[in-house]
Amino acid sequence: MPETMTGSGDQPRARNRQAQIAARRRARRMALQALYQWQLNPQDAVEIELQFRAEQEMDKVDVDYFHHLLQGVVEEQDTLDGYIEPYLDRPLAELDPVERAILRLGAYELARRPEVPYVVAINEGVELAKTFGAEQSHRYVNGILDKLAARLRGAEVRARGG
Repeated sequence: MPETMTGSGDQPRARNRQAQIAARRRARRMALQALYQWQLNPQDAVEIELQFRAEQEMDKVDVDYFHHLLQGVVEEQDTLDGYIEPYLDRPLAELDPVERAILRLGAYELARRPEVPYVVAINEGVELAKTFGAEQSHRYVNGILDKLAARLRGAEVRARGG
């Protein structure tokens, strides 16, 4: 095979994959902001989603993933809180609203999005905490999501040697 043809399709695929990863990361960021708003001013999640789609720059966001994250966390809040609460050192209501939203988002991905590797769900939660949370909240988020991953994705965690 001529040298110019070897791997020629790999670069566009890699760029497309990186764009997909970045779009999902933006979807998580937007979902976090929408969940924060929902927690502070409970209103219909569909209204919040419509507001975000109208007012935020969404052209590089995986809008479908944003939708699933926001609606899924809102619909399954009680279940997700039940997953999180055993690992907390204080009542869920006493958590900073940013941390609470990040933990719910991470719990949702761990529980309902098996195509997302558990390490990705944890790392994304940690990065959101570093960006939006208090100074050391990323450590707290990491510890909780790590324990939750062992419970909800035990086989996957063990397979990775965790």
